[in-house]
Amino acid sequence: MAYYPHFTSGAEAAVREITDRIDDIEFHMVTNRYDSELPKEEKIGNVVVHRIGIATKSPSFEDLSTMPLHLNKYLYQFSAAFKGLELHKKYKFDGMWALMAHSAGVPAAIFNMFQPKVPYLLTLQEGDPTEYIEKVMKPVWPLFSRAFTQATAIQAISSFLRDWAYARGFKGEVNLIHNGANPRDLHPTFSEEEIKKIKKELGKKEGDVFLVNTARLVHQKAFDITIKALPMLPAHVKLVIVGGGDEREMLQDLVKELKLEDRVIFVGQVDRSVVTLYRKASDIFVCASRSEGLGNAFLSAMASRLPVIATREGGLSEFMEDGKTGWVVEKDNPEQIAAAVKDILEDREKVGRIAETAQKMVFEEYNWDRIGEKMRQEVFKDKLNI
Repeated sequence: MAYYPHFTSGAEAAVREITDRIDDIEFHMVTNRYDSELPKEEKIGNVVVHRIGIATKSPSFEDLSTMPLHLNKYLYQFSAAFKGLELHKKYKFDGMWALMAHSAGVPAAIFNMFQPKVPYLLTLQEGDPTEYIEKVMKPVWPLFSRAFTQATAIQAISSFLRDWAYARGFKGEVNLIHNGANPRDLHPTFSEEEIKKIKKELGKKEGDVFLVNTARLVHQKAFDITIKALPMLPAHVKLVIVGGGDEREMLQDLVKELKLEDRVIFVGQVDRSVVTLYRKASDIFVCASRSEGLGNAFLSAMASRLPVIATREGGLSEFMEDGKTGWVVEKDNPEQIAAAVKDILEDREKVGRIAETAQKMVFEEYNWDRIGEKMRQEVFKDKLNI
């Protein structure tokens, strides 16, 4: 429902990484505009972006959840379908691709009802709990259900989401193709001077230990639990929060309540191209997610050789192994986060061993070049016959 240059997270980054690597297919995207300063149509990478919906001037990430921009979430379910049908008259699309069932599944189902001969791919990238998604989608349940059952092909980024596709009635074979790590973490292109600049911006002093999380400020990411772990740790351990979202005000209130104003740094939303610098300026990646579709940010942190503290909720179970690729904690457990941080600070040899294993895994299994080729061959060509 959103795309570059603003308001991007894992799913949007995945689309960009995949489409930039497939040069023999022309992609068109129907997405919300939100920002009135953005053109209604432009080409970004290998995607022609068609923007629709309510827009205001230079909105913040938080503005998307308030009126009038919040209406886009509901209007998109129908307006995107009819915009797609309008564009189909002009371009005669060879296939349709819906990114996330709860975002684009309903528009895809409507498009499919009018154009059943156009092969249709559904990609499952959801990070929210599937029970929550199903509850939210109850008002349009017949269309939401059809998004699964009428798909020509489904691709999921984790076994957890693959199983959801089968539970929702898909009868074919689901293609399991993971997302990848941020290429700037896999193949760094920045200098030590750039990292030093970020450290200075953050006010990092000698001896400080920075925990970092680079994600949307939403309930799913459990920032509140990490904040609650800080009082159990030495004063030189601080938390850097890179991202924007609905829970910012609540998290800031929690920081004040716990008197941690000098230990929690809210960076806000930054361009994905510089997120890596904030990871490199930090020491430990912490995100005790309550749910995850897969976890791009975790993989990117591993690619940067950061020790990672995480749960094994949802798709995280694909690669989070305690003592092998990271430090596994139970959800909603600040005491375990504090214990994991202490273990990392006390055993540098263990940290080096785990970081090396995790980085090697990411390089071998979560590389966008390999993922782009798998999407082209196994999905677009073999399943959609494009």
